[in-house]
Order: sequence, then C-alpha cells, then structure tokens
Amino acid sequence: MTARTRHFLDLDAIDAAELRVIIDAAAAMKRGESGLNKPLEGKFLAMIFEKQSTRTRVSFEVAMKQLGGEVVVLNSNDLQLGRGESVADTARVLSRYVDCIMMRTYGSERIAEMADYASVPVINGLTDSTPPCQLMADVLAFEEHRGPIKGRTVAWSGDGNNMAASWIHASVKFGFKLKIATPPELSPDPALLTWADKNGGSVELMHDPRAAVAGADCVVTDAWVSMGDNEASRHNMLAPFRVDATLMGAAKENVVFLHCLPAHRGEEVTADVIDGPQSLVWDEAENRLHSQKAILAWCLQ
Repeated sequence: MTARTRHFLDLDAIDAAELRVIIDAAAAMKRGESGLNKPLEGKFLAMIFEKQSTRTRVSFEVAMKQLGGEVVVLNSNDLQLGRGESVADTARVLSRYVDCIMMRTYGSERIAEMADYASVPVINGLTDSTPPCQLMADVLAFEEHRGPIKGRTVAWSGDGNNMAASWIHASVKFGFKLKIATPPELSPDPALLTWADKNGGSVELMHDPRAAVAGADCVVTDAWVSMGDNEASRHNMLAPFRVDATLMGAAKENVVFLHCLPAHRGEEVTADVIDGPQSLVWDEAENRLHSQKAILAWCLQ
C-alpha cells in the first residue's frame, strides 16, 4: 500500500468529514448533478465474492460501468484462494492487473490482509464483522426523506450482528443517537460500545424493543439468521424483537423503516411494515448503486 492509497474498509477508520463528502457525492450522482462524465474510464475493478450476493454484485458492477470503468468478477471457484494461495499473494497479483479490489468475504482479517498487501484501493463489500457500504446507502436513504441524520434517533431491534456493528460506527461518524434492543445473548461486541463511548457517541444498549423505538426517527432490523448460520434457536430468542405495526406505532409519528435485505416477512419484520408507507427499503436498495459510485470515485480519483 502506498501513502496515497484510499481503502474503504470500515466507517470507524475514515474521517467523518470524508464520509460526508462521499454521502454528498452519492446524493449528487443520484440527482444527476455530479458533473462527472465517465471519471473512471480505463479503470478496472476486481470483485471477489467468497459469499453469495445479489445487491452487492449488481450495484458495484453497474456503478463501475456507469462511471466508465470495467469489472472482473471472481468467485471462490475462480481463484487460487480456494486452493491454498494466500490472500497476501492474491492481493499482490491483482494489484498488477486492476485499479481497485472489492471483496465480500467472511472474517474481517481477510479483508485487512488484502488491504495490507494490495497496492490499489480495497473496498469492504461485507465481512462477518461489518458491511460499511450498506450503511452509506442507509444514511443516504434516510436523509433523502427526512433531512440530516445528525441529531436524530435510530432504533435497532434484533440480532446484534454485523449490521448493528456498522450502525454503531455510523452513529458516531454521522452524529445520531442509536438505541439498540437485542436479546442479552445476542448483544453487540462490548468493545464496539466502548469505542463509541470513547469517541463521543450516543449508543444505548437495552433489551426492550419498545423502549428502544420510543422517540425514534428510524427503526432498523436485519435477518435473524445470517448467511452461514445454522441457529434455528435464534427464532425463538428473537421473536419478541420482530418489527411489526405495533412496534412502529411506539416510535415517532413520521418514523421510517430500513432493512438491508434480503428480508424474511413474518420473521424479523411483518409484511405490512416492509411493504407499507413507512418503509424506505427499495430506495435504500437503489442507493447501494449511488453510494458505491461515490465510494469508487473517492477511492480512485
């Protein structure tokens, strides 16, 4: 990595001012007001998928092509990674061929190793620890409909998983209050809460979803069983945290609902909420395209 290489690995590793630049650029791109015309022409993005993907795959590929660049898609079966080649060696080789690497993988140590040994920008498309690109789309969706997120209250109800971790990072970087309701056994990593507290965040952990949504401007949840999990017992544990019309009714009158998808109607959220007027999930999904265009431009320009 050179001193000028800009990785997009996690929100906590990027200055708040830089994240705001990316959000504002994404909003301008969505409105067609960016003034950019194929700024990444001649650039190549390698996308590594060690996990299946719909939104990440399509949004990054379309984003790169709309910016004038090209994409090389690599799945586990396409790479020598699946045959024992190290992440470090893969990073060194790909850096000789492409201008940027996006990786969707399992452990966060894999994306960190990729960034350590790559001489081009590396983007975290998702790990078991965090999905930072998703949060940029989420913040953009909220601000499109409700104005600046700074000073607002966001409530999380469900598993304290990787999505919850990135919401903790975002709450500090974008200056909003976050109330997290989870079963005690599925609480976020205490180190995340300590980090938020040390960095001036306002993050409150509780185990009552109604208390969490009280006064909330936005309610967020995620699937109860993440990709690779086989824990059917989670359903019984998380049933009281299901987001339904009653829970939404305990929040502010103009509350909005977010979910990164894929969703399981009747599990973490009821159909009347995700398909109802309070839901921003389709704008949120579309915003993966615009926010990732802005991330790519930030990394490569």
